[in-house]
Amino acid sequence: MEVHLTHESEQQLQQLADRTGRQPGQVVQQAIDHYLNYETHFLEAVEAGRAAAAAGKLIEHDEVVDRIERLLRS
Repeated sequence: MEVHLTHESEQQLQQLADRTGRQPGQVVQQAIDHYLNYETHFLEAVEAGRAAAAAGKLIEHDEVVDRIERLLRS
């Protein structure tokens, strides 16, 4: 597989690699791993939410707002 980067992205990648003492390929691999992990968890959460909605397990808007406000106060 090949990935083509803009000149700016390649420079930024090299600078980050230099600052962290790693090879550019290591930085890219870590970034890809992080992205894939995030996307996998996000899609799983979306699927769980859709399944809950299909089963009628919904929370009213006012309850969502109340929960968010309690979280922000704590």
